Amino acid sequence: MTVAELARNRGKLMAVTRSAAKKSVPVARDTKLLVPFVWEGTDKRGIKMKGEQEARNANLLRAELRRQGITPNVVKPKPKPLFGQAGSPITPKEIAFFSRQMATMMKSGVPIVQALEIIGGGQKNVRMKKLVGDLRADIEGGSSMHEAISKHPVQFDELYRNLVKAGEAAGVLETVLDTIATYKENIETLKGKIKKALFYPAMTVAVAILVSAVLLIFVVPQFEATFADFGAELPAFTKAVMACSRVAVSYWWLALIVTGGAIFAFIFFKKRSLAFQHFLDRMILKVPVIGELMHNSSIARFARTTAVTFKAGVPLVEALDTVAGATGNTVYEKAVHRMKDDVSVGYPLNMAMKQTALFPHMVIQMTAIGEEAGALDTMLIKVAEYYEQEVNNAVDALSSLIEPMIMVVLGILVGGMVIAMYLPIFKLAATI
Repeated sequence: MTVAELARNRGKLMAVTRSAAKKSVPVARDTKLLVPFVWEGTDKRGIKMKGEQEARNANLLRAELRRQGITPNVVKPKPKPLFGQAGSPITPKEIAFFSRQMATMMKSGVPIVQALEIIGGGQKNVRMKKLVGDLRADIEGGSSMHEAISKHPVQFDELYRNLVKAGEAAGVLETVLDTIATYKENIETLKGKIKKALFYPAMTVAVAILVSAVLLIFVVPQFEATFADFGAELPAFTKAVMACSRVAVSYWWLALIVTGGAIFAFIFFKKRSLAFQHFLDRMILKVPVIGELMHNSSIARFARTTAVTFKAGVPLVEALDTVAGATGNTVYEKAVHRMKDDVSVGYPLNMAMKQTALFPHMVIQMTAIGEEAGALDTMLIKVAEYYEQEVNNAVDALSSLIEPMIMVVLGILVGGMVIAMYLPIFKLAATI
């Protein structure tokens, strides 16, 4: 065989190899080229139909509709919203519902890509629909569920990603998604109760301050002008209220600037300064009634999160690293990080919990029993259920306690000013 023939054969072999390599590599679907269209048409029975569908261009969409037995009359790009992206932000409740839907469909034997397509088609929130579409496109392109959700860390936190990764590795993804859905539903219910307990008194006090400001700026000056015509000596209480009114009228703008600056500084340092956030969390835990509520809430979240991650097959040390950020309080977060360090060098979890001096004796003992019996997740679930019920009871008790306190505050602020304005009238009437 000549050198030229050898070269030709070698070239043919390389060409065949490259062709086979190209065929063996899966080509990912490029969803960036897809455009959303709205269409109207009639089916074979003459019934009018309309809908939305993504396609590369209008002609391909018309061909697809005809293949489905629909005669398209109108096919046009979906109009974009006037003010940026439409749809509200994705909430944790929507993620929990998405997890429940995925678990239900996968348990029923629906393939993951088809399940995502079905779920995406039923979303009313545009942002959630886009998120599900991105997940479907990534998985169609060969990514795992864990890899797909890792591209969206805002919606799927570290705990969610770790649980999905463990579920995929163990081949029980649908079970893990069901567990995640239950966990998120319980946590969101717990958060809602905490917000309810704190929001009601805060809003009531804010309204009381606003009403007082309106009275001082607009109402009291009218009485002051009237009393000046009488020329009589005013009671000391009335004089004090009028002095406050004059300050409010003259420096209301300064009060707004100081209040706005204080709120801005509070939010800024709470988000940017870990030391300030830790100080706040530590102070909240010391407040009567509310502190106990926050203690119980953090313990419930720690117990449920640890149980869920441990049950999913995540090693305890890795689970604690993830759980720390889910406690909702930086004091407990630092304590869990210390516990992780202790467990990593061989200490039992119950002993590590005891060293933090944050967990009640009952929680430590139940954890010890769970470790000895090999049922740590079961025991921690029971702890979570107990303390979640304690939070429910505390919220009810706090509401009952705050209502009379709010009435007292409103009576002192508003009623005190009303009395101060009518005292001179009563005094004048007594002298006549």
